[in-house]
Amino acid sequence: MAKAEISWKRENAEGVRLQVYAHHVGDQWVFYARERRYDRWEVVADPPLDDWLELLDGVQRRISRRLVRPEEEARIKKIIRERFPEAVLE
Repeated sequence: MAKAEISWKRENAEGVRLQVYAHHVGDQWVFYARERRYDRWEVVADPPLDDWLELLDGVQRRISRRLVRPEEEARIKKIIRERFPEAVLE
């Protein structure tokens, strides 16, 4: 994989904007978040469904540019189904 991390921005439950990124390490994705540019990145132990869906979207876009292996999309969908059985994936 050319770039092993995917980033995006979102708001948490309190309405605070967060910068989030997921880093691919081995066969796992590790999520990090911070509020401001110079804050320290904190590991997100149990990322919400929205973060997993953002990661899936980023991986799908990178597959078309051949930056990520196509098998990774199936692996992420499997993880989402296991952690969030109520989630609807296309």
